[in-house]
Amino acid sequence: MRADAAGAGRLRGYAGLFGRPDLAGDRIEPGAFAASLVRRGASGLKMLWQHDPGQPIGAWTRVYEDATGLVAEGQLALDTQKGREVDALIRAGAVDGLSIGFKTRRARRDAGGGRRLVEIDLWEISVVTFPMQEGARIARPASAQGADGLAARLRTEAARLGAA
Repeated sequence: MRADAAGAGRLRGYAGLFGRPDLAGDRIEPGAFAASLVRRGASGLKMLWQHDPGQPIGAWTRVYEDATGLVAEGQLALDTQKGREVDALIRAGAVDGLSIGFKTRRARRDAGGGRRLVEIDLWEISVVTFPMQEGARIARPASAQGADGLAARLRTEAARLGAA
């Protein structure tokens, strides 16, 4: 994602949204990632392509919870062929999903099916074609939106998902 040479390969988006069901009916509770983030930090989380441990594509530089969900910021490894390919796919709008790899530490059953994920041991965040949680997306490149486009896009998407 390129706004300029200094911003090349940077990405940011929601890797998980609180209270929103994924395709399996699971919902993530606010605070579910807190202990894992303290234990591992952003540098302890792998950035993978399509959850394939044989295809690391960069590094997460900042991962945190806000009121909407899990925000992930990272840098693609543009000195690798796969990093450049993923960057091109994101900029083209062909790929924009984020998906988490984790182990459930604590969960509660929902009355209507599915689970409420209370504590998650997070170990990776992948760039994917089809995220399990449909709203887990990379924000569009700033170059496609204007100077403040990334922040505006995240706010718009968060508001849209909260209203749905």
